[in-house]
Amino acid sequence: MRTGKGNLVLDGAAGCGTTPTELHELTVPEAGALMRAGELTSMDLTVHALGRIERLDPALHAFIHVTEQTALRRAGEADRELRAGIDRGPMHGIPYALKDIIDVEGEPTTSASWLRVSHVAQADSAMESRLRAGGGVLLGKLTTYEFAIGGPSFDLPFPPARNPWSEEHVPSGSSSGAGTAVAAGLVRVALASDTSGSIRGPAFHCGAVGLKPTYGRVSGRGTQVLSRTLDHFGPLAWTVADAAAALAVVAGADPADPRTSDVPVPDYVAESARGVTGLRIACSPDWYADDPATAPEIVAGIEAALRVLRELGAIVEQVDLPRYDLFNACGRVICAAEAFAVHEEDLRRRSRSFGRFAYQRIMPGVGISAADLLHAYQVRRRLARALDETVFGAHDVLITACGQATAARWTDFGADWPPPRLANDMQTIPFNVSGHPALSVPIGFADNALPIGLQAVGRAFGEASVLRVGAAIEAALGQRHRRPSESPPIRQETDRTP
Repeated sequence: MRTGKGNLVLDGAAGCGTTPTELHELTVPEAGALMRAGELTSMDLTVHALGRIERLDPALHAFIHVTEQTALRRAGEADRELRAGIDRGPMHGIPYALKDIIDVEGEPTTSASWLRVSHVAQADSAMESRLRAGGGVLLGKLTTYEFAIGGPSFDLPFPPARNPWSEEHVPSGSSSGAGTAVAAGLVRVALASDTSGSIRGPAFHCGAVGLKPTYGRVSGRGTQVLSRTLDHFGPLAWTVADAAAALAVVAGADPADPRTSDVPVPDYVAESARGVTGLRIACSPDWYADDPATAPEIVAGIEAALRVLRELGAIVEQVDLPRYDLFNACGRVICAAEAFAVHEEDLRRRSRSFGRFAYQRIMPGVGISAADLLHAYQVRRRLARALDETVFGAHDVLITACGQATAARWTDFGADWPPPRLANDMQTIPFNVSGHPALSVPIGFADNALPIGLQAVGRAFGEASVLRVGAAIEAALGQRHRRPSESPPIRQETDRTP
């Protein structure tokens, strides 16, 4: 049943009974089952998504570039293949989008910077190559902080993305467009990068699911480098099942990227539905519960999630974690040093072409010596080993905070970085330092009606266990039926200040 451009509604969608369901509410597995049954087409999904982008994105600014003709062509190809019995996997015919640091041959990769605003990619990134081979339908490139660092700056070639839950709040970053697009129902899956929390932060603050896989699980070939030893790549999605489907396609060794590991890739979609009976869950409130910066709703939400896991048959035990501030300091030193090395030439020759926030965050790397960096690498190895020994030697998953407060307001962002309220707002960087897989999963809403979530962390290459736990928490607390209001519209920008 059609209700107007981009508003295709399906009667009795999979898992939805007889209630009419708009297509953007279908999960990847639901949409895939309907396409394979001949009850839905990729073209239906794609036209619906393009219509929502056209209608909502002028106010949201989630997309830098929409690849409409590519999307329509790929949707047609997917439909022809599925009718012919050719099945390329869980993302076949599914629309997706990419953070605009990820290359697509013949399309711009701007990194939201004046320095690369005219850059056109000469080859596909590894992620795009696998999604294309898997029959996925590219909708376009998503807004990011400049070079995947910095902040929501108005001195860049594209306006920053808006949080679809509130015009007064930011969507977090650096994968800000991904968080906005997924939460607003413009796309159900986006692929992005996470160097200190850039997938999990926007997921947390926009009420979506964000998965940072194990370091080396997903190839970063063909992406803009920020910090070579901290950069991770993975999906930001509306549901755990959506994230599992996308990870199943992009995960695996890449001979052209020495960072990747040749570890078998399980069926993440099937694994995520296995339940949590018998899993051993660790928790440690020391990092967040007694910190006055942590919202009480988040502490209560984590406690509720742990109760759910116990009721479902998991074994929950408290553990002692290494000091959070050691992870934080170690990660900041490594990121600053490695990011400065990547951008040193432009910083020396074209410093005025950087936006304010990116410049302020990268420049401190100039003062980090080789001895400082080597010491940070040594500390990282000790911290990762401590997690393996104290947590993952006896437990499958660790439950902890992801963020300590709901999304920041635009008024929190002044002339300097970081804004005082954001100095330690996210608790994501420890698992970039250690390389363990980490999932941000929604657990409801705070008293101010903004989303909150928690973080589930697993053993190295233990994404399947993390997804199992995330799916259980999502089913009990995630409120996937609740979306941001589309009316009244989010305020559009009329100048270069928030």
